[in-house]
Amino acid sequence: MSGQLKEVRNRIKSIQSTQQITKAMKMVSAAKLRRAQDAILQMRPYAEKLQEMLQNIVSNTEGDIDMALAANRQVEKVLIVVITSDRGLCGAYNSNIIKLAKQTIREKYAAQYAKGHVEVLPIGKKAWEHFTKNGYKVNERFWNLFGHLSFEQVKAAAAVGLEGFVKGEYDAVEIVYSEFKNAATQRYKVEQFLPIAKVDNQGEGKGRKADFIYEPEKDALIAELMPKILNTQFFKAVLDAHASEHGARMTAMDKATDNAGELLRSLKIEYNRARQAAITTELTEIVSGAAALVG
Repeated sequence: MSGQLKEVRNRIKSIQSTQQITKAMKMVSAAKLRRAQDAILQMRPYAEKLQEMLQNIVSNTEGDIDMALAANRQVEKVLIVVITSDRGLCGAYNSNIIKLAKQTIREKYAAQYAKGHVEVLPIGKKAWEHFTKNGYKVNERFWNLFGHLSFEQVKAAAAVGLEGFVKGEYDAVEIVYSEFKNAATQRYKVEQFLPIAKVDNQGEGKGRKADFIYEPEKDALIAELMPKILNTQFFKAVLDAHASEHGARMTAMDKATDNAGELLRSLKIEYNRARQAAITTELTEIVSGAAALVG
C-alpha cells in the first residue's frame, strides 16, 4: 500500500511540474502573440488594398505592355512556399500546413511532381525538416527566416520566386500558410503568388475593375510597382503565419494546463482513497492485535 501511495505522489509532483511549464509557455506565447497580432492587423488593410490595386492594373493593362510577372504559361515547373514554425508544442498547427501543402502537390501538381519539377521553399524549421526527410526537392536558403524576421529577409525570400518566375525557372508560385483570425482560430490556405491573378469579370475576384491614370510612363511605373506590391503580399503571409503560430501555441498550452489540472484532481482523489484504505487497514490490524492479546 505504501508503494502505491508513493507512486501516486510522484505522479502528482510530475504533473504539477509539467503544469507550471505549460502555464509559463502560455504566458510567453500570449505576450508574443500581442506583438505579432498588432503587426498583422496593421499590415493587412494596406496589403489587401495593394493586392486589389495590383490585380486591377494587371486586368486593365492586359495586352498593352509586357508584364512578365503576370504571364500565364503552361505550368511545367512549380515552387511551393510552405510557412510553418521553428518549434513545436502548438497543437496541429504545423501538421495541418504540411498536410495542406502535400495535398496541393498531390491534387494540383501531381504530373509536375512525378517529373521532379516541384520545388519546396520552406520557411520554418518544421517544414524544412519534414520535406527534407521525405525526399522532396527543397530550397534550403530561408528555412530559418523567423530567427531574424524582418522585411529585408522576407524580401530576399520572395525574390527566389520573383526572379525564378521571370527567368522561367518556375511557371507558378504558391504560398501555403495559416491566415490569422484570432488567438483560437487560424485558416489554412493556399494562395497563388505568381502569376499575378486578374480581377474576375464575373465579380468573383477581389475588387472591381478600375481605370488608372499613370504618371510617369505606364510601363516604367508598373515595372517598379509590381515587385514592391508582391514583396508586401509575401510579408503579409509571413506575418499571418507568425501570429497564427503564437495563437496556436497559446491555445495548446492553455488546454494542456487545463488537462493537467483535471488529471491532478483525479490523482488526488485516488491518493486520498488509497491513504484512507491504508489507515483503515492499519486500524484493523491494531484492533485485531489488541483483541488477540485480551483473548
